[in-house]
Amino acid sequence: MVSSIVSFQVGDREVEVLVAPMTTLQTVLRYQLGYTAVKEGCRQGGCGSCAVLVDGEPVLSCLLPVEDVAGRRVTTLEALAEPDALHPIQQAFIDHLAFQCGYCTPGMVMVSKALLDRDPDPSRAEILDALAGNVCRCTGYAPIAEAVADAARVLASRGAQSR
Repeated sequence: MVSSIVSFQVGDREVEVLVAPMTTLQTVLRYQLGYTAVKEGCRQGGCGSCAVLVDGEPVLSCLLPVEDVAGRRVTTLEALAEPDALHPIQQAFIDHLAFQCGYCTPGMVMVSKALLDRDPDPSRAEILDALAGNVCRCTGYAPIAEAVADAARVLASRGAQSR
């Protein structure tokens, strides 16, 4: 097996990693780069706890070979918050008690971010559809859907204020 160097961007940081063939993005993010918000759940693509954004689209990092992100931008939960404030989606999850154990939360937040970037005013059905690949065994989905809808309102009001 021949290892290779893969270069990509995580948040605003350019990284190069030496990896064996078929090493997953999840493994690299968690264990080589220290992005521990990328959770290790089922490792089979069934729970969504490892979801990150690649060029703005949600992907399950436990299934994606890191070679597939060469030259691309990866966004993890760590990149969302500003130094002095949480991202509105993160704040909405807190405000609506949309987590208990928190294990699914990073994946839920990342999928929600992709949804709101694509559709700033989603219906409840669209929110639930976007979250369908993420499993939460603690809270149920009502507070999570409410948090995403509230974050959409906050982001829309921020956009209106900047015009």
